[in-house]
Amino acid sequence: MSGPIRIGILEDQQIFRDSLVTLFQGSGMEVVVQGRETQGFLAQVLEAKPDVVLVDLRLESPDSQEVGDGLKVVEALREQQSQIRALVLSSHRELPVMERCFQAGAAGYLSKLTVNSAELITAVEQVARGEWVVPADFMSPVQAAARSERAATPLDRLTLREREVLGLVASGADNLQISARLGITERTVKAHVSNLYRKLGVQNRVEMAMMAYQSGLSTPADSQHP
Repeated sequence: MSGPIRIGILEDQQIFRDSLVTLFQGSGMEVVVQGRETQGFLAQVLEAKPDVVLVDLRLESPDSQEVGDGLKVVEALREQQSQIRALVLSSHRELPVMERCFQAGAAGYLSKLTVNSAELITAVEQVARGEWVVPADFMSPVQAAARSERAATPLDRLTLREREVLGLVASGADNLQISARLGITERTVKAHVSNLYRKLGVQNRVEMAMMAYQSGLSTPADSQHP
């Protein structure tokens, strides 16, 4: 493949979508389409023709009670533009849900709850090369044990939710503000922050913010948190 991998992102949570954009662009990829609703997103994808489309399954809109189904995008791509490969990134971990996604034409499936940034980047690269990304839940114990793990930096070991929390810490948000922004309890925020201290090996939030700045996850200009 010549040139950077071109990506489309279908994700309803803007702050999570922004984190994905930062992650991919920081890895030398190009985000050419992004959206929060299935309506209109597919048309943009068919026009821009990204290499890989990252798809969330459950899409909620603040302006509507209707919940979108990202699986419809996966099915439409299989039927209309099979060369555009779909990688599902969802909080669902049930085997029947995964099976439905692969049957619909997905080239891979990852769990939002467990995947870290290094694994996500690797998965996108694999899918772009025409490979398949199969979750460990689908593998036999022997296959899962044999799956190699590439070396990761401390930031690579973070889950996507932990990266969101790190970005907000770097922007100057306290635990209560992070709780409100992400729609999670303050207790859950404290647990994520504790994990960040442990995984990053830092002593305070200033050191944590500096790591975020150095990685490109956040910039000093972001410090004016609303």
